[in-house]
Amino acid sequence: MVLETANENLCVNKLLATKKDIIMVEGDMIVPDSKPDILSTICTSGVVCVYKKEALEDKVRIDGNINTYIMYLADDTQDKVRGINTSLDFSEVVPVSNVQEGMQISVQTKLKSIECKVINGRKIGIKASLEVDIKVYEKEDIEIVNDIQNAEGIQMQRENLKVNSLVGMGENKIYAKDNLSINSVDNLAEILKTDISIVDKDVKISYNKILAKSEAKIKLMYLTEDNRVNVIEAKIPLVGFIDIPNVTEENICDINYEIKNILIKPNSAEEHSIYVEMEVGVSAIVYEEKQINLIQDLYSPCENLEFNKKKITTITGKQILKETKQIRETIELDGMDNKQIVDVDINPVIEKQENLMNKILYTGNLDVNFVLVGNDLQTEVRNSKIPFEYSVDGIEDSENMNNKLEIEVASQDFIVQEQGIVTSNINLSMENNMYKNTNINVMNEIQTTGEREEQDYSLILYMVKKGDTLWKIAKQFGSTVEDIVKTNGIEDENKISIGQKLFIPRYVIKVGIQYG
Repeated sequence: MVLETANENLCVNKLLATKKDIIMVEGDMIVPDSKPDILSTICTSGVVCVYKKEALEDKVRIDGNINTYIMYLADDTQDKVRGINTSLDFSEVVPVSNVQEGMQISVQTKLKSIECKVINGRKIGIKASLEVDIKVYEKEDIEIVNDIQNAEGIQMQRENLKVNSLVGMGENKIYAKDNLSINSVDNLAEILKTDISIVDKDVKISYNKILAKSEAKIKLMYLTEDNRVNVIEAKIPLVGFIDIPNVTEENICDINYEIKNILIKPNSAEEHSIYVEMEVGVSAIVYEEKQINLIQDLYSPCENLEFNKKKITTITGKQILKETKQIRETIELDGMDNKQIVDVDINPVIEKQENLMNKILYTGNLDVNFVLVGNDLQTEVRNSKIPFEYSVDGIEDSENMNNKLEIEVASQDFIVQEQGIVTSNINLSMENNMYKNTNINVMNEIQTTGEREEQDYSLILYMVKKGDTLWKIAKQFGSTVEDIVKTNGIEDENKISIGQKLFIPRYVIKVGIQYG
C-alpha cells in the first residue's frame, strides 16, 4: 500500500557540463589605398563581440567577431603614427559532452592575446586567441517528501537544510548610443585604439521583474590632423529589464553581460565627436533560499516499508561579495626624458587560487601597458607587471566552495616622478560569486509491504561498533532511538562510543528483505 505523503517542490539548476577552451582566430588585412605603407606595428587591440551561441548535439557553436585596431609606424619620410581597423569574423564549434539541442548555455569570452605580423608594406597577418568558458544547464523540478500522513509508529530521520532553489532564467538586449566629444581644438584624423568594458554593475529586483543597470566604459585613442595622439574616456549607461515570473527582492541574482555588436565612427570634422552604438545582451539566473525539512531515512517497528531514494545535486550557501582593493606601487620606466604617458591599459590576471581552511587566496599580476609619446611625436609601448594578492576571509568550509572572481579596474592614476619612477594608484572592484554543491537524498514511492511478525517484548545486549549511530542500531533491531535512550539513560543521543554496551528493547522480529 502506498502511503500518503506531504510534498514540496525544489527546482534545481543542474550544471550538466563545463568546458574551457581556446579559440584561435586568424586573418590577413590589406592596407587601404588611402593609408601609407607599414614599417612596423606599435600595438594591437580588440573588442570581442559574440552575436550568436547555440547548443547542438554534444557541441556548442559560437559566432562573433573581433573589432581590431592596429597602431603602426608609417613607412614614409616623416615616420608618422597611423592606425587601421578591421573585423575578424569567427565561427567555432566546441565539443562539449552531454549537450543537447536547445539547452540553456552560458558562454563567457575573453581576449587572451592579439598580435599582428607585417607580411609586407601593404599586408598584415593577425592572430588572436580567445579564452571561452562554457557552462551548460538543465532545469529540473523535483518533488520532495517532507512528511507522511498518519505516520503513527513510523520512525523518521530528518535534516533541516537551506538550499538555493531556482526561481527562473531570462535574457534581454540593451541598445545604447552616444556621441563622445573630443577636444574642440582637435581635428580627428583616425582612431588608433579602442577599449570597452562593462562596469558599475547593479541589480534591482521587484516582483516579476529585474532591472539590470551598468555602464559601458569606453576609452578611445585617436590621432589628430597635426599628428598629436590624444585619449578620451566616457561611460554610456546601460539599462534593461528582464521579466521573470515570481522573482522578488529577497532573491539572489546572477547577471551576465555580453557585447553583441558595436559601431564606432567619427562624425563630421565640424562636430568634433565620435559616434558609438552598442548592442549588449544581458541574462539573469535567479535563486531563492529555501528551508527544507528533508526525510533522510525511515522505518517502522511494526511494518515492512519500501521506498526509493534518488540522489540529486543542488547548491547551497550562495552569496555575492563585493569589495574594493587598493594597489599602490612604483614602476621604473627607463628613458622617460621628454616623454609623456598618453594611455595605460591594465589587465588583471589571476595566476593561482587556493581554497584554504577559512579563506580563499588569489595571487596574480596586473599586466600594465604604457603608451608613451615623445616631444618628437614618436610613439612607443612599454610593458610592466604589478604582482598582487587578494583574499576573501571568514569563509566557512572554503575548501568545498565554488567561486568565480570578476575584477574591474574602477580607477587608475599614474604620476611620473624623477628618473623614470612612476607611482601607480589603482582601485580594483572585486566581485566574488560563491556557492557550494551539496548532495541530498530525496525519497519517493513510500509503501508498506505487510506487518512484521510479532513477539513478546525482549532486550538485546549490543556492543557498539565503528560507524554505528543510535538510528542505525534502532533500525537494525526494530526498536526506536527514544526507547534506547530511555532504557540506557543516555544523555546525548549523538554521543556513543565504540565498545559501549547497550540494551536494545524490541517488540518484533524482522522478516523478509530489509529496505533503505
